Amino acid sequence: MKRLALISFLGLFFCSGIKSQELVAAANKFIGMLDANQKVQAVYPFDVEERYTFYFVPRDDRKGISMNELNATQKKAALDLIKTCLSEQSIQKVTQIMELEPLLKAIEKRKEDDHYRDPGKYFLTVFGIPGDKNIWGWRLEGHHVSFHFSASAKKLVAGTPGFLGSNPAIVLEGPQKGKQVLKDETDMGFALLNTLSKASLQKAIIDTAAPKDVISFNNRIAMIEHPSGILYAEMTSVEQQKLLELINLYVHRYTKLFADDMLKEIQKAGLDKLRFAWAGYTEPVLGKACYYRIQGPTVLIEYDNSQNNANHIHTVIRDLKHDFGGDALLEHYKSAH
Repeated sequence: MKRLALISFLGLFFCSGIKSQELVAAANKFIGMLDANQKVQAVYPFDVEERYTFYFVPRDDRKGISMNELNATQKKAALDLIKTCLSEQSIQKVTQIMELEPLLKAIEKRKEDDHYRDPGKYFLTVFGIPGDKNIWGWRLEGHHVSFHFSASAKKLVAGTPGFLGSNPAIVLEGPQKGKQVLKDETDMGFALLNTLSKASLQKAIIDTAAPKDVISFNNRIAMIEHPSGILYAEMTSVEQQKLLELINLYVHRYTKLFADDMLKEIQKAGLDKLRFAWAGYTEPVLGKACYYRIQGPTVLIEYDNSQNNANHIHTVIRDLKHDFGGDALLEHYKSAH
């Protein structure tokens, strides 16, 4: 009942439309509500190796402080911080992904005292000291949710890796039957594929079999060598529009101002250099694996639905220039200390 109550609390909060607080203030408010022991768990220096930890699978040894360890007031402060960086749409998806944990526990017939699947095992970790002139960051991570944020003073400068996953991709039975957390990512991918002409398809489809996961996985450097697929420059205007709509979906996992900055960087690097690639089944059929990716000079987006009889989705967006804050931000931090 305690875990179900947590889900209910999150759902009510996320749907309430609370106005985003200023980033530094929200982070400091959250930290200020922690007791001494909780601060030791939650706050790390900015330049530690832990900042590069990126795991979207269930774990029992995550660093940071979990939702399970926070009281109601602390949870609200944590969620106010989340609200400053993620869009309302993403927050709803995070909530729905957390709601799948009790379902997975039931599907896997785990015992009541088994906490491998637990909607409270989502952790916040702060790196550095949030301040008007400081370089700092924070992370939100748990099973199928992983967002890494870096800030310079009050401005969010990086928000990737940004991972969302869903297992099941489509709930097949029970009270949540028919639920599809990442429906847009699936439908818009197929919409783009189905828009492509025969000639474009020949360039876009790189394999008849989908890989077993997103290729970049949790690698510190996400770049996929030897990019393949169809170039934006080779597409018709209609095909180009569908590609841009799909990119917008992933970039707008973040708040509008940050998403707009990210889109400007993608455009500045050259839309013509973007590539769209597809592997696997070309129709949305349950049990048939598929994969797509978008890659350009500054961005990598991947979608994979191959696990658990192709009913388990992994999606990720990586900023190839600013992932984990980027080298330039880290060097600037070191030079200031």
